Amino acid sequence: MLRLENIHTYYGPAEALKGISLEINKGEIVSLIGSNGAGKSTCLMTISGILKPSEGRITLRGAGISGLPPHEIVRSGISQAPEGRRIFPRLTVFENLEMGGFLGRGNFGEILERVYGIFPVLKERTSQMAGTLSGGEQQMLAIGRSLMSAPDILLLDEPSLGLAPIMVSKIFRTIHEINAGGVTVLLVEQNAKAALRLSHRGYVIENGAITLQGSSEDLLNNEKVRTAYLGE
Repeated sequence: MLRLENIHTYYGPAEALKGISLEINKGEIVSLIGSNGAGKSTCLMTISGILKPSEGRITLRGAGISGLPPHEIVRSGISQAPEGRRIFPRLTVFENLEMGGFLGRGNFGEILERVYGIFPVLKERTSQMAGTLSGGEQQMLAIGRSLMSAPDILLLDEPSLGLAPIMVSKIFRTIHEINAGGVTVLLVEQNAKAALRLSHRGYVIENGAITLQGSSEDLLNNEKVRTAYLGE
C-alpha cells in the first residue's frame, strides 16, 4: 500500500535518512523503532511531504507521492499526528477537529461523530480551549484531528510521549481500535516493547538506515533488540 524505496533525506548538508526502504500493507500496524536521532521522525515527515527526499521514491497504491506538497498527501489518504501533539491551544476542541477536516475527505459530520465515538472525552470538552486539556486529552485531540481527514494510513509519532502509564495503555488500546476500524498505521514510538506488542511487523532504524526488520514476535525475541531497545 505504502512503499519507500531507497529514500535519502537531508537537513542541509547532514544526511538524516540513508537509503531506507520499507513497506506497509493495507490493514497493518507497523512499528518503526530506534534511538533518539536515528531518523524515525524524519521518516514520517518525509512521507508527509514536510521534508523532500533528495533521492528515492515513495508510492501509495503504486502512484508516486514523494513530489507532492503536504496537503495533497493528506488528500491522497495519509495523515499524521506529530510528535509533541502540536494542537492549536487557543482554539476549542471542536475548532481543532474542524482544522483536521479542512480538506473535506468524506462527510464532516459523520467523521466527527466517529472521532467522538473513539474519544468520548473530546465530545464532553468540545467547547473547551485545547490548551487547557490534560496531556492525555491533548494527545487524544491530536490523534482525533488527524482522523478528521478520513485517512487510509495514519502516521503516529511518539503518541505515548510524556503520558502517565495508565494513559499510555489507553492510547495504545485506542490505536488498536482505530486499526480494527480499517485504518493502516505506521507507529513511531520510544516504548519499543509496547509498540511491537501492538504491531504486526516492525523495522529498526539506526543512524538513518534500516538495520533489522521482521514480524513483531521475531523482533521481540531478537537479542540485539532486547538489549538495545527493550531494556533487557
